Amino acid sequence: MSDDVKKEDLQEEVVEASEEVVEVEESSPVAELEAKVEELENKYLRAHAEMQNIQRRATEERQQLQKYRSQDLAKKVLLALDNLERALAVDGLTDDVKKGLEMTRDSLLQALKEEGVEEVAVESFDANYHMAVQTLPADDDHPADTIAEVFQKGYQLHDRLLRPAMVVVYN
Repeated sequence: MSDDVKKEDLQEEVVEASEEVVEVEESSPVAELEAKVEELENKYLRAHAEMQNIQRRATEERQQLQKYRSQDLAKKVLLALDNLERALAVDGLTDDVKKGLEMTRDSLLQALKEEGVEEVAVESFDANYHMAVQTLPADDDHPADTIAEVFQKGYQLHDRLLRPAMVVVYN
């Protein structure tokens, strides 16, 4: 009996050992699959986040293009507006011609304003919006960084400068 008991004990140990080997072998592919699933999930989350970033950037870019769509046209129209201002400054214009030029200028200014183009303010000198083409000495009546004369008006489209105002500054 002792041989039979030993054989049975050995057989049980062999069966238990083989079950453990099977469990180890089964857990190894499961662990690999779980790791693979986690890796793929991370890749998916990164790709999803990247797609959201691309969509956000594309939306922002479309908004910028829409906001500044009239920039090039406005720059070209400003040249015509300058010519109208020069024509209005000429002496000897008849009232009818002057009235026609003013109406044309006003309609151009209104159209530019509707597109978001505004004249740059010229209260005091700001290097971000003004270009000093000449300086004059400052005195008691004219403190430094005040504008003496405007040679050419400056314009901006929303918050973007189209062209700086060309000014004479007391310095």
